[in-house]
Amino acid sequence: MAFNQHHGNMEKLVGREKETALLNKYMMSDRPEFIAIYGRRRVGKTFLIRKHFQDQFDFYVTGIINGTFKNELEAFNLALKRYGYTGPNATTWMQAFAALGELLKNKSEHQHRRCIVFIDELPCFETRNSGFVPALDYFWNSLASWIDNMMLIVCGSATSWMIRNVINNRGGLHNRVTHEMHLKPFSLYQTEQFFAEQGSNWDRLSILQIYMAMGGVPYYLGLVNMEYSAAENIDKLFFGENPVMRDEYNRLFRSLYRHPEKYMGIVKLLAEHKKGLTRKQIAEMLKVPNNGHLGDMLDDLLCCDFVRLYNNGMKANAGIYQLIDFYTLFYHQFVRRHVTDIHYWRNMIGTPTQNTWYGLAYERVCMSHIQQIIYALRLDVIHTDFYSWRSKESSPAAQIDIIIDRADGIVTICEVKYSRTEYSLSKDEYERILNRVETFVRETKCKKGTQTIIITTKGMKSTGYSEISRRIITLDDLFVELPDKD
Repeated sequence: MAFNQHHGNMEKLVGREKETALLNKYMMSDRPEFIAIYGRRRVGKTFLIRKHFQDQFDFYVTGIINGTFKNELEAFNLALKRYGYTGPNATTWMQAFAALGELLKNKSEHQHRRCIVFIDELPCFETRNSGFVPALDYFWNSLASWIDNMMLIVCGSATSWMIRNVINNRGGLHNRVTHEMHLKPFSLYQTEQFFAEQGSNWDRLSILQIYMAMGGVPYYLGLVNMEYSAAENIDKLFFGENPVMRDEYNRLFRSLYRHPEKYMGIVKLLAEHKKGLTRKQIAEMLKVPNNGHLGDMLDDLLCCDFVRLYNNGMKANAGIYQLIDFYTLFYHQFVRRHVTDIHYWRNMIGTPTQNTWYGLAYERVCMSHIQQIIYALRLDVIHTDFYSWRSKESSPAAQIDIIIDRADGIVTICEVKYSRTEYSLSKDEYERILNRVETFVRETKCKKGTQTIIITTKGMKSTGYSEISRRIITLDDLFVELPDKD
């Protein structure tokens, strides 16, 4: 069953070709399918499903953010009636899912196509002591999985809840999900596709500058007005009159977590320590116990793509948590202070504050596009590990943001340099790079050969010091669509 006809004035689905191909593949299977889709809020989960299936559902319901048990059950009852159920209102989740099973059994017997059920914002339905998850378990195991043409799709922005309660459920739903899909923010390539669909004629540096402030979140990118410059858009969205992206921060965390203040405390701390902190350091600085509850919250932030955990090239228990969400970082660096200058970003152009931020933000962009870098270096044909490294001995601590550890006996050390024009390597920076490499080799007792690579934006001027880099990676290399791995 294909869903590719034009439907009303809905926007075109862009940048999700791999996901739509998978959904089509699952549609064609000859068994009941239970698909769990998760990912950060605003990343486009609902849009993907509604657009792909053109709203042709046999049942669709969405949870109410911060709703009560009564609110959630009422929404479900109303959806049942909307799709043709004529029985009494359910007063428990077991009754609600029994009613849904009855509705779908009748429908599936009279149609020769997939019976598609879409439950959106699934975690919202699980209010305290509501019994929602056991009822979902009962529905799938006793009713839905017995309908050969059943396709149950569940979505949730509370990603860690989805993983714990649905995908890795140890009860009746254990191993019942047939496919899971982690919908991630757009890459630079997908962002360029998205903007091209809006009629953009921006150059790649402008796209990069917007990306560094809000990341590849489709909802945010959809707020950009292509008639303005990148700097003008940042002013209007973050610093202008009634800026929509200023209030987004509180909405974002309040929609994801039942106790958002604790999560916002961790995020604020990590925003103040951009190179990252260990779990022990986070506990000490927040004055909270270093226990399983803190571990669960950090896992929640990892699952929602706000934070990454890197191992400093060492053992996992020395792992460092680093805030990587572009919007959240930009918010804490510049927006949280409620600047009154509505042209703040344009007035900051060329200042050390903005230039330093661009440098750090470009490092994060490169880390999030590490597979594109590996592909550009033609290292995708051999086994590689990548990580960041921070010295424990030198002062100030030497830092290398991207290290690619190769199976062929070489360690590639990547130096990231943001520049609006061709980058010119100075003698001082040349010597600092040599010193960082020497410190890394000495402290890690690295026995492999080392190779230094410069990653910049517009390329590098040829100077007496440019020979340090065996290969120059540019912004264009980051805008590449990676081939599918078979």
